[in-house]
Amino acid sequence: MTYAPDHHTGPGSPPEGSAGRAEPAAGADADAAEHPGSARAPLPVWQEMLFLLAIALVLAMVIKAFFVQAFYIPSASMNDTLVQNDRILVQKVSFWGGGGPHRGDVVVFADPGGWLGPAESASPGNPVTRVLETVGLYPAGGHLVKRVIGVGGDEVRCCDARGRITVNGVPLEERSYLAAGEKPSLIDFDVKVQKGYVWVQGDNRSDSADSRVHLGDPGGGQVPEDDLVGKVFAVVWPLGHAKTLPTPATFGSVP
Repeated sequence: MTYAPDHHTGPGSPPEGSAGRAEPAAGADADAAEHPGSARAPLPVWQEMLFLLAIALVLAMVIKAFFVQAFYIPSASMNDTLVQNDRILVQKVSFWGGGGPHRGDVVVFADPGGWLGPAESASPGNPVTRVLETVGLYPAGGHLVKRVIGVGGDEVRCCDARGRITVNGVPLEERSYLAAGEKPSLIDFDVKVQKGYVWVQGDNRSDSADSRVHLGDPGGGQVPEDDLVGKVFAVVWPLGHAKTLPTPATFGSVP
């Protein structure tokens, strides 16, 4: 049985061996056929720069929303762990999926209601600074930073016979992070922390308007976990004060 070829070999057909091959067109069409990518003109430099800037801003906002955010320290309430005008980085990853906060964490949180005065909660006046703060490229203000002493379900009390704060009956040894000469507290209290809340105190106890000072407020000075931005993990500026913030060992003994 004879099989017919699948190309036409009659009169007017292309020469033998050239069946199915398209000949390039002349001029610009020929060049486009040989180099398909060369037909697209490059973006002007200014458009390319705007495109790259837009990508950078989107990435910055994503990083700020989900991963890391910069803040500055506005007061002396956390001396000497954090000092005024320190620039700090707050990570949010450890709070994903209900993973935090933990006792001993230094956290940044939104004002739970009346903790900050008008001057402290005001937004930056400079429009450029305001935009940079929005996308996470400038340290944000209008928040508070304190140390978590108790989490939901804990009983936090001051003080035992030796003047120490206790958590679930275990005394805290706080000398490693309290400001020099500071006592654990000059205010007596005995609180049961509600689920979904934390009890916070500054490391400079005599100069910190923390949970103890707001005992009479709605919520009894406890901060909702939903108000927490994240955990401070590093001081990045000034360079002479750059460091990381580990969790003090004393909290490891609290059941």
